[in-house]
Amino acid sequence: MQIYSNKQKVTKTFLYTLLVVCSLAMLMPFVWMLSSSLKLDKDVFTFPIEWIPSNPRWKNYAEIWTTIPLAQFLKNTAKLTIIVTLLQLLTSSFAAYAFAKLQFKGRDILFLGYVATIAMPWQVYMVPQFILMRSFGLNNTHLAIIFLQAFSAFGVFLMKQFYMSVPDELCEAARIDGMSEYRIWVRIMLPLSKPALSTLTIFTFVNTWNDFLGPLLYLTRMELKTIQIGLRMFISQYSSEYGLIMAASVVALIPVVIVFLALQKFFVQGVATAGLKG
Repeated sequence: MQIYSNKQKVTKTFLYTLLVVCSLAMLMPFVWMLSSSLKLDKDVFTFPIEWIPSNPRWKNYAEIWTTIPLAQFLKNTAKLTIIVTLLQLLTSSFAAYAFAKLQFKGRDILFLGYVATIAMPWQVYMVPQFILMRSFGLNNTHLAIIFLQAFSAFGVFLMKQFYMSVPDELCEAARIDGMSEYRIWVRIMLPLSKPALSTLTIFTFVNTWNDFLGPLLYLTRMELKTIQIGLRMFISQYSSEYGLIMAASVVALIPVVIVFLALQKFFVQGVATAGLKG
């Protein structure tokens, strides 16, 4: 027993050490980016790396706001991200409730067909989508991106898997008490699905905030561009200003980090429970 216990301790120590090393390896590029954002251009690629700058150049974070219209880019990105995230939470949770708790003809086939669209890459149908949006007169507007991203097959799948873990008897009791399906969804399902909603919020927020191809395809006017397009323009115009580029990248990363840290306690729980069935 003692030998077995010692073997378990060695295995745990090895696994924890491996996890720590992998975590540090994944964090290293972000630490280097943060360190480089406080350096002069000539000091960014010095070797050995000076992880903590001896003379931090905070001026980089002031210059990026005047070098490019960073505030406008952030405003546009925040607008699109918040609207798309809220719409996806609404449409995904609402549709998932119907697929999980309501009985209607062709439900399973419809759900299978809808979820199967996840396997199709966006590049396959982006041209037909662009032609459709242009025919509606929505080209070069934020509405094109909002309408196209307001629905998510992945979000419906995630929410449906969570709703299936909720006992059907709970919904049946609510129906006996005279509650409509809308009230059951609002009063019962939504309060119980905070972990899944938080998980979907993180995925949607990150994907929309970091979206590059969508804004690149639909937005050409400067006042409509998002932060990812702005960063690409900045790199093209100031390719040698590495300190400023890193400072702008850090600013673009901050909202994503804040959202993840705010919802992280629900994230693991939401991922774990999304695969359960009642």
